[in-house]
Amino acid sequence: MTKKVIVTGVLGQDGANMVEYLLRETGHEIYGVMRRTSNPNFFNCKNFINDKRFNLVYADLGDSVSIEEVVDRVQPDYFINFAAQSFVGCSWTIPVQTFDTNATGVLRCLEAIRRHKPDCRFYSAGSSEEFGDVDYSPQDINHPIKPRSPYGASKASARHLVKVYRESYKLFAVHGILFNHEGTKRGEEFVTRKITKGVAQIASALRRKETFAPLELGNLDAKRDWSDSEDFVDGVWKMVNQDSPKDYVLSSGETHSIREFVELSFRYAGVIGIWNGKGQQEQFSISTEDHFKFDAQSSVLMKVNPEFYRPAEVEILLGDANPAKEELGWKPKVSFPELVKKMTKNDIDLLTKQRK
Repeated sequence: MTKKVIVTGVLGQDGANMVEYLLRETGHEIYGVMRRTSNPNFFNCKNFINDKRFNLVYADLGDSVSIEEVVDRVQPDYFINFAAQSFVGCSWTIPVQTFDTNATGVLRCLEAIRRHKPDCRFYSAGSSEEFGDVDYSPQDINHPIKPRSPYGASKASARHLVKVYRESYKLFAVHGILFNHEGTKRGEEFVTRKITKGVAQIASALRRKETFAPLELGNLDAKRDWSDSEDFVDGVWKMVNQDSPKDYVLSSGETHSIREFVELSFRYAGVIGIWNGKGQQEQFSISTEDHFKFDAQSSVLMKVNPEFYRPAEVEILLGDANPAKEELGWKPKVSFPELVKKMTKNDIDLLTKQRK
């Protein structure tokens, strides 16, 4: 039976991947919600923007009137919320907007559903940043909530609101704790995409014997549990289709440092480097063999810039997704090396197309 699905944040990575997944795996009618902006970027939507089952609608999580209007008019069977201020680092600069979008915005969605379509199934996108200053690893759904950023606090608040509305009004509302997930649609402000795009540019400059600026990053020791966003949207869909609402963690169950991501990305781009220095003086430099091979004018591929340090760092995040695997039948398919290779290749291909 054809159903109606509202997906917010369709210009972003997760929203776009969710729409592509639903169009491929279901026969449902999709309503993609985006904010009205002066210069929208539809790059992530290019594969489905003209699909006859996709409908683009305008609404804003900061505007309760627009959210209520969309829910009342569409009468959705599912409401999957991926709209957010999703850049952790930026949440210290715009904390009020972060909280309004990520927490109060979820409240506006829940209220709209309660008023106009109480049998609609609602998904709220949570984050491992809610755990923050972790007590134990791996972190499961019962780990204490201890955020260390305005972003983490906003997602933790959304989690509480989902629980309140689920218990108070019997709504089918779930909050998935998603650990770090990346992909080819990831925004360039995120560290993983910053790395792969920078690596693609440096590798190209080396082959052209051109000068280049080294990649600049912050804390290289931070460890994250990385997965592919395309794997996660499958888990989200399984969450909203379980018999009764229950929150789950989605993760790969292994951690890797920023340092590992950098080295692996350069390797997939055909550049071998070596680490030297410590702390803020640490650098990743081209190996002697590769230096002569490329006749490189500069040896430093990456250096540390203290300006990219966070006011409060989360050193390690590692998720326990066993309940999701056992109860939902979900499991990630893309490994960490495959993810890095996929993202690096994508940025190399994009750069090649731009140069033609």
